[in-house]
Amino acid sequence: MRWSDLFADLEAQLEAADRAALSAQVADATRRERAAVSWADRAVTAIGARLTIQTAAGAVSGVLRDIGSDWLLIEQDARGSAVVPFAAVLSVLGLPSRSDDDRGFGRRFAVGVALRAIARDRGVVTVLDVHGGESTGTIDAVGSDYLDIAEHPSDAVRRRGAITGHRVVPFVAIAVVRRG
Repeated sequence: MRWSDLFADLEAQLEAADRAALSAQVADATRRERAAVSWADRAVTAIGARLTIQTAAGAVSGVLRDIGSDWLLIEQDARGSAVVPFAAVLSVLGLPSRSDDDRGFGRRFAVGVALRAIARDRGVVTVLDVHGGESTGTIDAVGSDYLDIAEHPSDAVRRRGAITGHRVVPFVAIAVVRRG
């Protein structure tokens, strides 16, 4: 009987050691997997969800409608829509805790392509920069790393007499581009 008790005790110890080793492996694999997930990967799973994006120019709250390789599109209830470059994002409230690997990434094009689409519409925009500056007008051109905006009042149509200035804004300085 003594031998059977000893063997049972040894067997229990081995089973406990196996469970502990498996638990450690699972925890390590989970940490490695999480380390490979970016916040943008998590944002892709939040399309259609209500988020608050904090930027240096203030908070942008609304429904995430689209995501590109380096930008988010937020529909802001009565304020229209806003394009927020990833570089301007300080924090995000409302992201799901996990990403869904099967959904893949959002649109592949960068913020310049999104801004060119806005420029083609010729609508009035407000550009907020990362230092709190604001410029309202119409985007005239979008280069490889900047946009040109013809400044005019938001309630005026872009006409020569309404233009108060022309401003070049590098993409790295853009916090938010609001339409509507």
